[in-house]
Amino acid sequence: MKILRIVVGICLILAVAWAVLLRARRGTESMAALRKFRYAHRGLYDKEAGIPENSLPAFSRAIARGFGAELDVHLLRDETLAVFHDSDVKRMTGREGYLEDLSADELKDYALDGTKETIPQFKDVLALFAGTGLPVIVEVKSFRDNFAELTERTMAELDKFGVKYCVESFDPRCVAWLKKHRPEVIRGQLSCDFLKDRGNLSLPMAFATTNLLGNIMAQPDFVAYKFEDKKNWAPRLCRKLYGAQGVYWTIRSKEDLETAEREGAIVIFERFIP
Repeated sequence: MKILRIVVGICLILAVAWAVLLRARRGTESMAALRKFRYAHRGLYDKEAGIPENSLPAFSRAIARGFGAELDVHLLRDETLAVFHDSDVKRMTGREGYLEDLSADELKDYALDGTKETIPQFKDVLALFAGTGLPVIVEVKSFRDNFAELTERTMAELDKFGVKYCVESFDPRCVAWLKKHRPEVIRGQLSCDFLKDRGNLSLPMAFATTNLLGNIMAQPDFVAYKFEDKKNWAPRLCRKLYGAQGVYWTIRSKEDLETAEREGAIVIFERFIP
């Protein structure tokens, strides 16, 4: 019981600190532009049609239907950037190894999900969206403590293209890097209930990430939380008390989409077309 009281006390102190520190920019012109769109998760992919996730055809398909897109960015060995979900390439390519150990030239040898499509470079995806007016939600995927270099390189690439965007990450260090070095960029913290499935996380880390305690240093403009975990207190507190924009991932039915949008959330969807 004593430990529980200590934990509750710490949480209350952190909640007060949030109230003092967090300055969400929900009302900015950039945020308003992002709220106008729905976002296809990893592009508008369709496995049955041979259009793999995070592929150039998946992003082209989203553009053709007027959707924005959510995508995942990794830093390669040669300091270029690739769009792919996992660091481990096994699930989508059938090959062993880690994406961060590859170079841009090697990407063409990694076919996606048994198709002729290969892992795209970030610059090639941005070129598709340039001039369309359609935005992208860019998730930066840190690996082996490369959060600073990854985020810096991602911003350098985004600066080359006339694309509307925001940047998010599960790693609060990436979000904090944006706050410090690129405060004008709309930034978001990704999370879910890690206490349900901790994976490799320690219990304290799972507790901290589930309850968005990294927001104290990162001060995100939006919180992207797993839709199934939306009743957790932390994302609701961020939205209602601090004015942070809500984003839900990943919506997989029209009913859930309607629920999310009634709550004022930005929607990242997959496996159906709204």
